[in-house]
Amino acid sequence: MPAIALSRPVDYPESDGRPMAETQVHARVMLDLFHTLGQRYADVPDVYAWGNMMFYYVEGNPKASVAPDVFLVHGVDKRVRRTYKLWEERTPSLVVEITSESTKSEDMKLKKGLYERLGIEEYFLFDPLGEYLRPRLQGYRLMNGRYEPLPAEKDGALLSRTTGLRLEPEGDRLRLRDPATGEPLLWADEEARAREAAEEEVRKLREEIRRLREGR
Repeated sequence: MPAIALSRPVDYPESDGRPMAETQVHARVMLDLFHTLGQRYADVPDVYAWGNMMFYYVEGNPKASVAPDVFLVHGVDKRVRRTYKLWEERTPSLVVEITSESTKSEDMKLKKGLYERLGIEEYFLFDPLGEYLRPRLQGYRLMNGRYEPLPAEKDGALLSRTTGLRLEPEGDRLRLRDPATGEPLLWADEEARAREAAEEEVRKLREEIRRLREGR
């Protein structure tokens, strides 16, 4: 009786061997987005935001992969993942690429075309150093299966329908803002400073109460 050939499991690597970002500036924007989107959806159990992760979109073909800088998915849990396999999950609603002169061809042509075919609703590109994009922030929304450019406001901001947030260039960083309240989503360093300021105010208040009790 001939032996039955067993199919070998497909290996999906967890890294493409490339650095996280082009420069420290690019990495900071990515970390800002990880933090602010994470905080925005902290209490929403079925929204997952991450990035710089191997994203496989064809089962059985590990070469069919990409590593979006930042992506957000509605309708999946927040469990920790080592890779993202599209056939096991849901299509991301949003992708943001922190682009540069050296990645412009990949970001503007290859990735844009791929994300369009995969049905990713919104695609944003931000060029923090202003190396080639004019304006530095550009966005696209899927309309009838094709990406259409989003109109920018006077200050260069764009509105994301998938998140309900306003994306605004701010120096070489990218600010997310709630358009309903006008409140910015704080970056991690801003949150740390706000905590320190609040703790200092509490300390001063306690000191004042102590002095009043002592009759000083």
